[in-house]
Amino acid sequence: MDRKSSAAGTTDAARISPVYRAVMAAAVPIVRWWGRVDVVGAENVPTHGATIVPANHDSAWDPVVIACAVRKRRQIQALAKSSLWKNPVLAWVLDGMGQIPVRRGQADMDALDAAVECLKSGGCLGIFPEGTRSQGKQLRARSGAGRLAQAVPEARIVCAAVTGTVDIARFPRRPRLTVTFFEPTPAPADESAQQLSVRLTAELRAVAPIATAGRRP
Repeated sequence: MDRKSSAAGTTDAARISPVYRAVMAAAVPIVRWWGRVDVVGAENVPTHGATIVPANHDSAWDPVVIACAVRKRRQIQALAKSSLWKNPVLAWVLDGMGQIPVRRGQADMDALDAAVECLKSGGCLGIFPEGTRSQGKQLRARSGAGRLAQAVPEARIVCAAVTGTVDIARFPRRPRLTVTFFEPTPAPADESAQQLSVRLTAELRAVAPIATAGRRP
């Protein structure tokens, strides 16, 4: 099923979709009260214009927590695994939030085209350079983030380092969430897409070291 058109339909950075607002309203109590989130550097996220938000990924909660952290500034569209669209209700929610399905393990040009369209329309796009959750392991950075930055050179890059999300499910232990937004170091003129993704991942992991999800004794 082609979802590129539905994903690109909410790229107007001045408008936050009703579904997105509803999801944020439901998530904010968990993130703010239970998670005691601390947001650092939110002002680095521009309120308009093409923006790429690379982030580390240790928990399924990461995209929700990052979105909540800047919910009053931007609607963050994100590349998400296409298998999530198998559930029709979840698919409706994801489409309403402007998320972009990507097929893992292969070069998904439809997803790349939709992501580029989002950015060229002035949207804000979230991406995990590592491609998937770390599950406590160091993963190889994938070239996607770098390819998007090269395809839309006018896009600003603002990294989002999130910590504490692996503790959200460790009831009754309350987590302490932190989201730190920062601009990466300037790119060398001859930096390749892969090298850019590797550098972004390294800078993210310097702020948010790999954490293991699941309950601890």
